[in-house]
Amino acid sequence: MMQKKLSIRDIAKLTNTSITTVSLVLNGKGRISDEVKKRILDVASKNGYEPNRMAVGLRTGVSKVIGLIVESIGGPFFGAMAKVIEHEAEQAGYGIIYGSTNNNIQKGKDIIKMLSNQLVDGYIITPIKGLEKDIQKLIDNNKPVVLIDGYFPGLDIAHVLVDNYSSVYNATEHLVRSDYKNIAFITPDLDLIQLHDRMKGYKDAIKNNGLKADSKLIFKLPFDTEKKEAVDAVKTFITQHKKIDAIFFATNYLGTIGLQSISELKLEIPSDLAVISFDDNELFELFPPGITAIKQPTYDIAKSAIDALLLQLNNSDTDIAAIQHQIPSNFIERGSTKRRTS
Repeated sequence: MMQKKLSIRDIAKLTNTSITTVSLVLNGKGRISDEVKKRILDVASKNGYEPNRMAVGLRTGVSKVIGLIVESIGGPFFGAMAKVIEHEAEQAGYGIIYGSTNNNIQKGKDIIKMLSNQLVDGYIITPIKGLEKDIQKLIDNNKPVVLIDGYFPGLDIAHVLVDNYSSVYNATEHLVRSDYKNIAFITPDLDLIQLHDRMKGYKDAIKNNGLKADSKLIFKLPFDTEKKEAVDAVKTFITQHKKIDAIFFATNYLGTIGLQSISELKLEIPSDLAVISFDDNELFELFPPGITAIKQPTYDIAKSAIDALLLQLNNSDTDIAAIQHQIPSNFIERGSTKRRTS
């Protein structure tokens, strides 16, 4: 049988004190004798008393809860960052409420509304185009916000993410230096600034290294495509463009889909196709001959984001325009981009 949660009224009965006295002690207020304080706190601690955060928030305006809204809390990238954010938040006395948008605007709006009703103190949000007004409204209501893994161009909202442009530019140059000349780019068909930055890095590296730009070598795959359909679509793209000698996958889930497509086509890596993926994955280290990848510094991104939010929570005069960090990535070179010898 589930044990009944202890209330302030219960503590008052157990300690033979009034509800008002218990409330004052638990909130660190009032002039109460040390003996009574100890008796109340001992009973509360022994019985695992936890205050109702919403009630505390209504009374004090501070709930000690942070809302974390990301693309998918179950994914390896956001899951890893969530662990860091939760740990650092707990150290500072905050709890976390999670929400996943799956890049759905309406779902994002609903989660923001739900968390607003929960009176959370601040937000860490993966931005989606279409949520600008909702997020700006939070800021206008004096709720600190830090955007993670993206930002809104032109809006002075604190944000932390990897340097997407430079990461892809440098990795594309690596392919060019390894003598690959027909480099394809496969990306989700999503209107996200981080994906735009990755695309621009690819295009600029192609142009600045003297290769001919070919829009036919860019393939945008709808985000919600089922896996089997996605594998088939990538296979069709590869077979229709036989001159391709390297493929850059803009996300690691596309990278894993791409490896399955290449395997089903019975092509060899890198002799038939070189491969790079944005975002490393355990599979990439194990898949022969090892897949070259851009590794995002998840700890650094998450730590910077929660630090930026806590800074705003603790200092309302913080200059949010100065909290705009793009963190360098790590380039993990493996056998999939071995230099061509012919």
